[in-house]
Amino acid sequence: MLRFLVKGIHRISKHTSTSNPISVMSGIDKTLFPVPVVQDAALNALVPQVWPGITPTSTELLRKLLTENHNKYHIYFNERRFHNHVAHTALTLWALGANEDALNDAYDRAAKIQKPFFTSPGTITKDNWTTHLGDGDYYQGYLSFFKSELEAKKFDYGAVLEEYVMAPLANYDPESKIGEKVPLMLNRFLSGVVHSFIHAGFGIEFNLPGLFAEGLALGAVEKQDAEQLFSPEQFAEAKQGASETHAFTILARILAEPKMALTEPHAMFSFYSEALEKHGEAIRKYADEWIVNDSDVDKKVEELIWTATLLYGVGGTHKHEFFNADFFFMHFVTSSIFIPTVVKTLKNKTSQLRLLKGYFAIILSWYIAHGRPALNLRKFFSNPNSLVASPPGPARLYHGVPLANQWHEIMQATLRHPDDHLSKLQRALASHAVHFGKTSKGTFVNVPELDGVEEIDGTLFLRTALLTMDRLGWVFDTEKTKNGFPVWDREGFWGLGESS
Repeated sequence: MLRFLVKGIHRISKHTSTSNPISVMSGIDKTLFPVPVVQDAALNALVPQVWPGITPTSTELLRKLLTENHNKYHIYFNERRFHNHVAHTALTLWALGANEDALNDAYDRAAKIQKPFFTSPGTITKDNWTTHLGDGDYYQGYLSFFKSELEAKKFDYGAVLEEYVMAPLANYDPESKIGEKVPLMLNRFLSGVVHSFIHAGFGIEFNLPGLFAEGLALGAVEKQDAEQLFSPEQFAEAKQGASETHAFTILARILAEPKMALTEPHAMFSFYSEALEKHGEAIRKYADEWIVNDSDVDKKVEELIWTATLLYGVGGTHKHEFFNADFFFMHFVTSSIFIPTVVKTLKNKTSQLRLLKGYFAIILSWYIAHGRPALNLRKFFSNPNSLVASPPGPARLYHGVPLANQWHEIMQATLRHPDDHLSKLQRALASHAVHFGKTSKGTFVNVPELDGVEEIDGTLFLRTALLTMDRLGWVFDTEKTKNGFPVWDREGFWGLGESS
């Protein structure tokens, strides 16, 4: 154990910023990065579980890595505003029980590409906090501001979210003139394929104020990329007496609408905005139908978890010889693990429903924008091969028989995989399997509009996890290790939206 601690301390010390030095032995900000503690299950019945393997040594190393990342690196690692995932990966691996070597190796890989932290051109205060929204140069200013606000509110994450993300004034200023820029913080919080939501979600889940502040600062410097989905009316009181619609029914309607089929591929960074220009108003109306002011929050949270996984998992099997592990759809799943956590942190039901509606509209937009693949539920759930792990090499036998729990094999491969999204995806799928794995076929028969809905069961999460491993590569596949692992698929599903 001491050997691992000394090795961990030595490796982190070589990364320490000279402009913002961290003491090797005390390189932990104990206020911003305390020992991680998950939410109380009494508050959040869907709280993710941590896996065995966590030790005092791995926990100390984790806190050092998080502190260093906080002080040394910017939230974007390049000028194209790609996101820093250092904290995501470190926390996920720690929660899955990874040892110190795995934590250090993942950090070393990610640190090589990060952009140095730098001081903003000006200070962010309560008086000017909406002035520099969307400007990445002000990340440090927003980070300092939200740390101060969090401390002033006695580290009440919900109170900070209410004021700076959910409140009407954080989105639309009634005194703004037509054409004037509005804050639209809920859009920013969910933009960039929901990265701010994910980052802040980690902070809330593990009670890490520093990570939560980073997530809000990221949201502040993100662009508002879906104004069509967040109209001023959304931040007014919801209409009374409206009836809600199940998420699966909304999916069925989208699949049945010919106008939603995008038949031609578009440029990597324009297809989303083009889809919103064409379909943004329709998507917003779908979201309005899905949730109303008296909706059951817990029920809608569960619908989102199932929907996010179906779009990535079932959608990825449509008309491809191999599983299409779509890069954008994958974020539906990695973010879905935080939905219960963030929602339960908000005390105001109106805010809870507003967040759920916004999230639903965002993932529908990405689904449509990247080609709206059909969801062949009968084919997906009748495939016996998608329930069997198929790593290369001889089968691993224990007492002469194959592994009895395939999640163990999945996670062992995941802990050493070089991709920084895979661990988040598999942790989310495993957590959902814990809570929903026992769901039997026929559970959703009361939503007949979605073809094949009666076939959906709790194997969804294991099937999706195994398909992803086969596509991205099992870490002990020596050939793929030698030649490099496949990356997430980005070509989309254009022209594949019709039923097969």
